[in-house]
Amino acid sequence: MGLMKPLRTVGITGYGAYVPRYRLAGQEVSELWTEGNVVSPVREKAVPGLDEDVATMSMEAARNAIVRASYADPAFDPSRLGAVWVGSESHPYAVKPTSTIVAEAIGATPYTQAADWQFACKAGTEAIQAAIGFVGSGMAEYAMAIGMDAAQGRPGDALEYTAGAGGAAFVIGPAENALVEVEGSLSFVTDTPDFWRRQYEKFPEHAGRFTGEPAYFHHITESVTALFREMNLSARDFAYAVFHQPNVKFPLKVGESLGFTRQQMLTGLLVNEIGNTYAGSSVIGLTAILDIAQPGDRVLLASFGSGAGSDAFCLRVKKVAAVKAAWTTREYIQRRVPVDYARYSRLKGNYKFN
Repeated sequence: MGLMKPLRTVGITGYGAYVPRYRLAGQEVSELWTEGNVVSPVREKAVPGLDEDVATMSMEAARNAIVRASYADPAFDPSRLGAVWVGSESHPYAVKPTSTIVAEAIGATPYTQAADWQFACKAGTEAIQAAIGFVGSGMAEYAMAIGMDAAQGRPGDALEYTAGAGGAAFVIGPAENALVEVEGSLSFVTDTPDFWRRQYEKFPEHAGRFTGEPAYFHHITESVTALFREMNLSARDFAYAVFHQPNVKFPLKVGESLGFTRQQMLTGLLVNEIGNTYAGSSVIGLTAILDIAQPGDRVLLASFGSGAGSDAFCLRVKKVAAVKAAWTTREYIQRRVPVDYARYSRLKGNYKFN
């Protein structure tokens, strides 16, 4: 059917999140463009600072992941990373890898593999899948996978309400040193053009409601259902579940259709507070879960990427990394600084309409 398990068991040895401090309320967008007649699908979203982009935010998340990896394996060092992979749809350069910048900053260079990944909002989980295979095959002792975005939305477009910034980094390593064991994963993809951005275009285009049933719901449902069938599991076997979060309604609806309760999903549901962080959306929700999960808890992670596809993972927590030197996801969310639309436009450069 497509269940993916590496030759040797691997897991998440370290993880870390990053969320910028600035927040724009959805009501600000509605007031400017519709005189308040549109109800925002999220309460507020995270906005990068003037000196922040996918590279700098990835560095912050990576450093948190390294701190936790050093707790899980005291002998861990960034120089042992056989790969540093960054998944995003808003890399700062069209031709110049984000991954080499991050690898250099965290001390993983020069003897490492580096690459940037793209698959819309599941670019981060694509990198995780590859890292699992890289470590599981024995080609690398450890690998780092990052999902991060400073998402763009055209001024006045529906995406502007939700397109936030942030993401997460993961150190994948041998299961014996891991905080979380990867029990299995499965991917489901089709050519479903619900969302795209052509070269030289600044903002993405989308097919409106078409992105719902044939894209988001179909692909997540198929990947998770197949994973359940292959592993003889159901929603009752999981303590937590996290899905890609373009808004509040979609992940709750797809989760409930798969048998999950809202209680299982609420810990990882962050979109109302930080917006849709695209490649960082599902993976940053996972970090919020891992911050509070206990040994033995099983976690479902299911991403979605437009174009379209879904990666589903079955994870089991082995031990807790209670490390004071690493920020929790909730701490990043709570250090919010509200901004109005004028300051948001300056931070994001949205006053340049061409």
